[in-house]
Amino acid sequence: MSRKYFGTDGVRGRVGEHPITPQFVMHLGYAAGKVLTAGGHTGGERPGVLIGKDTRISGYLLESALEAGLIAAGVDVYLAGPVPTPAVAYLTRALRLQAGVVISASHNPFEDNGIKFFSANGAKLPDSTEHAIEAALDEPMQTNASEGLGKAKRIDDAVGRYIEFCKSTFPFELDLRGMKIVVDSAHGATYHIARNVFHELGADVIAIGVQPDGKNINDGYGATAPANLRKAVVEHQADIGIGLDGDGDRLVMVDAAGQLYDGDQLLYIIAKHRQSLGKLHGGVVGTLMTNLAFEHAMKKLSIPFMRAKVGDRYVMELLQQHNWQLGGENSGHIICLDKHSTGDGIVSALQVLHALRATQQSLTQAASGLQMYPQVLINVRVAKGVDCLGHDQVKSAVSDVEQVLNGKGRVLLRPSGTEPLLRVMVEGEDQQLVEQSAQRISDVVRRLAVA
Repeated sequence: MSRKYFGTDGVRGRVGEHPITPQFVMHLGYAAGKVLTAGGHTGGERPGVLIGKDTRISGYLLESALEAGLIAAGVDVYLAGPVPTPAVAYLTRALRLQAGVVISASHNPFEDNGIKFFSANGAKLPDSTEHAIEAALDEPMQTNASEGLGKAKRIDDAVGRYIEFCKSTFPFELDLRGMKIVVDSAHGATYHIARNVFHELGADVIAIGVQPDGKNINDGYGATAPANLRKAVVEHQADIGIGLDGDGDRLVMVDAAGQLYDGDQLLYIIAKHRQSLGKLHGGVVGTLMTNLAFEHAMKKLSIPFMRAKVGDRYVMELLQQHNWQLGGENSGHIICLDKHSTGDGIVSALQVLHALRATQQSLTQAASGLQMYPQVLINVRVAKGVDCLGHDQVKSAVSDVEQVLNGKGRVLLRPSGTEPLLRVMVEGEDQQLVEQSAQRISDVVRRLAVA
């Protein structure tokens, strides 16, 4: 059953346009309050839900709307203010609340915003619960009588609690003394948190992207725009750079020479180190977009590997299904289930730093065993209703390219979940062959896409 409002990561869109309007968000808060808290209590009279947000100016508007909807449903609201998405997951569990809500559009520009939910155990909601919330949205709001309304309370120590939690995921016997680290918070939700975590563990920290004004989140800074991070690492002669996205669940890193390392490379470092300690606990989950070189590297290390659909929720599903602990995406979402219930950029960075400190290696040395294959991604705009994937000419082009790659490459065609695009991805050992192959398939799709 398809979802009407929920995408791969909550409800998201342009602020002021349906569904990201105060009217809809208030109704969403009411519906979610009724579904998520059914039969649950905090130990007092009413169930409780935590609300956190990133630094977008629209967060004030949507926070108030959500708060009103939840209170109308008889739910006590706990306001954490600007905190990373994984902080909401942690605090929801720590405070024994029934659910957590994040107001964020992650790496999107500030004009967008979104609402995503966590269950009482700090995990993203399963499809069945999202369907239940959507069903509740079809019903009119019926505000509780005055004696049944919820209350609101601000959590004044939310930031401090989360900083201590992050530090607890790094071995007590190790520290970061002697390391110079540039930390880029994307003018987002980690602006007042990330630098303190690494500083309190002993590092000399240079913080950039820490001046949010409500409109500059992800704008030229952070994991999705790492040019300033790379520049700062070189200029400050730092040992390493850490780039987080606007809501703090995505990570990239930079070595002393300014070279960028994506989620696949960082996941490789963590997996290899854990295997050496005998603490990997099963295999590793990637996605359809995980570089083929990573798959080959896991095979060389005799580490089981599986691919999930694109999206950290699907990585999580496979991890839980196989009782594994480690997975992630090349975009920088990394999940370490022995440390947190969801992907966390700061915690993931600490796992990489753990490997570097324990082995006394640089980032460059630790990642040297993974030689990434060239990967070309071309987005082809398609007309509505055109099924390019099922067309014989496209299938034939893909088959021809796969024969040419001869097992030393991979082809992936994937429709965008948010735009009328077909994403054509080809990767392999030979850069020129990969580029030619991607262009060949894209040309065939482009001819058919205008039908």
